[in-house]
Amino acid sequence: MSIRFFKVAAVYFVIAIILGIVMGIAHDFTLTSVHAHLNLLGWVSMALFGTIYYLFPAAGNSKLASTHFWLHNIGVPVMQGGITLSMLEGGVIFTVFAILGSLVIVLGGILFLVNVFKHVKA
Repeated sequence: MSIRFFKVAAVYFVIAIILGIVMGIAHDFTLTSVHAHLNLLGWVSMALFGTIYYLFPAAGNSKLASTHFWLHNIGVPVMQGGITLSMLEGGVIFTVFAILGSLVIVLGGILFLVNVFKHVKA
């Protein structure tokens, strides 16, 4: 699982960079929170998950890691899409998507926590 986390982290990193450049060129920083969340939840968190799963193969090879990976990678785009559309278009429905995506990320985070306590040993 560690390699998958690293590869997807790199994708989020490039997306966040491009968004940052586009905002700078346009002098429109409406999507600053999307940019920040893509960097934190996409690039940094995913790279850290990959590092932990690499250093502790028992955790990385578990069903918990696989489920965590999919929940995180479903939750982040749904949350970020919801935030983006909510900021650009308005509307409660987009806020609902942002909330649902956030809850999926939280569920994945809880699985990560359980995985760390279950499989990460000295």
